[in-house]
Amino acid sequence: MSTIQDVARLAGVSVATVSRVLNNSPSVTAETKDLVNETIKKLNYQPNLLGRNLRRSQTKMILVLLPNISNPFYAGIVKGIEDVAHKNGYNVMLCNTDSDVSRERIYMDLLRNRLSDGVIFMAPEVNKEELTEIGKLYPVVQCCEYKEGASVSHVSIDNFSAAYKATRHLIGLGHKRIGFLGCQNTFISTIQRENGYKKALADHDIPFDQTLVKYGDYGFTSGVRAGKQFMAMKERPTALFAISDMMAIGAIKSAKEEGLRIPEDLAVVGFDNISFAAMYDPMLTTISQPKYDLGCAAMDLVLRRIRGELDQPEDLFLEHEFIIRESTVK
Repeated sequence: MSTIQDVARLAGVSVATVSRVLNNSPSVTAETKDLVNETIKKLNYQPNLLGRNLRRSQTKMILVLLPNISNPFYAGIVKGIEDVAHKNGYNVMLCNTDSDVSRERIYMDLLRNRLSDGVIFMAPEVNKEELTEIGKLYPVVQCCEYKEGASVSHVSIDNFSAAYKATRHLIGLGHKRIGFLGCQNTFISTIQRENGYKKALADHDIPFDQTLVKYGDYGFTSGVRAGKQFMAMKERPTALFAISDMMAIGAIKSAKEEGLRIPEDLAVVGFDNISFAAMYDPMLTTISQPKYDLGCAAMDLVLRRIRGELDQPEDLFLEHEFIIRESTVK
């Protein structure tokens, strides 16, 4: 394997000159640059980019911490993050945390040890105080989920408003027994979506009924399980709002197995507009998050912080869209 010394020897220049060429220094003449680059090509020399970047205190690597890497919702967001990263000469490392705070801290050690230039949290588990301290020292951004009160930039949507619209849509169709399928965790989106559901009921004089609330884990199987629980009720709901598309689809499967028609016997609204939502039968009414734009915005915030262009945390809320399909309106 060729070394930088081999390149310098064959080109007849100093090692320092080769280094300046590799770093695009303006102090090297065009003729010398061409000579060194031709020699590099001839020897198939591969510079140690990690070592060079570390000397510059840069790795050109951004960590993206995901609570569940198998969740299809994150695909569009990661695409946005990667596109902006690559346009700016950065790479992305995806890290699955399983919502485990100890694993988050292990990944944060990569940042502290200068093996990464910044971090994007999809759903931070560390508390707001610890997150604020990390954010003071390193480029850190929260995407989708965020800790209220943490002094760290975030980009998200208005989950309360989105859930309110979804529930109001079902009320507008004449439904009064509206089931809610949520999750039991501390994610801000989970809390806001349940609150939006409750507020819509209250604003339309529909009493809140705790028996119409079931919980899952965002996944298809938990949606099937909750759907069976709803179907077993003496007075089952005539409509259902689920805070994830996968749970909504699972609930629809349970309803179909009981011989119910969608939406005539049970109207269902999901959340996220994953690719399956428009492929399922019936096509799923859902809240569409601007996934790609969320990823682009998060990466842009990280880069601005790295460049010193972001002195104070920014809170960005992007627009969502309510998409009406066959699962609520035939």
